[in-house]
Amino acid sequence: MAKTAIITGGSRGIGEAMALKLGELGYNVVINFRSESSKALSDDLAARIEKEYGVQTLVVRADVSKYEDCEALVKATVDKFGENIDVLVNNAGITNNCNFVDITKEQYMNVINTNLMSFLHMTHLVLPYMINHSSKDNQCCIVNTSSVGGLTGVINQADYCASKSGIIGFTRAIALEFAARGIRANAIAPGMIMTDMLRGVNQDELNALAATIPQGFIGDVSDIAGALEYILTAPYVTGQVISPNGGFVLQ
Repeated sequence: MAKTAIITGGSRGIGEAMALKLGELGYNVVINFRSESSKALSDDLAARIEKEYGVQTLVVRADVSKYEDCEALVKATVDKFGENIDVLVNNAGITNNCNFVDITKEQYMNVINTNLMSFLHMTHLVLPYMINHSSKDNQCCIVNTSSVGGLTGVINQADYCASKSGIIGFTRAIALEFAARGIRANAIAPGMIMTDMLRGVNQDELNALAATIPQGFIGDVSDIAGALEYILTAPYVTGQVISPNGGFVLQ
């Protein structure tokens, strides 16, 4: 019987790559998206996962910055796949890229609510299901997408870095609190990865960015999906921050 995984912010970029990896690993995949523009992408992704990997999928629109939307997302998952939720990938995230003096309260609260509070909301709601069936021999996993910004700080992204740093502390605390129950929690902190945000940058700027990375190139979303696979298949790894970043940040 296939296990079940939920991924928030799973319609594109890093989320899409991780959703595909979950399907490849044999999980039924619940794909969350927020905006209307992401619906078609999510539906197409779900169809692709089902066709390529023979698992079931569920696409749920929810604003995971809101607790009641998270409740609806978890309920939809349980209604379709039952109460044994095996993996939660908290991946939803946004950024403002704005000087903190110029930013509004509404802007930074939106980032904190989406990038950090959604992780708390979803984990709070999913943990009871994990506790009911997780054990040393049948581990459940929580994987949280952070960022190198949470490790180092980034100019004009104070709110973003605060959220991503908070994710790391939250992950470590959850890992310690629930390790004895067979639940593992780890974070992935991507470095510079080629996503839609960078595809609009001209080649000279991309070359300049790549030059700041010791390995000399920008990473691919498959690097993050690979980190996810490692975490899910490494039973002795919990409370860790895995950072695919080409040597840009050394921990």
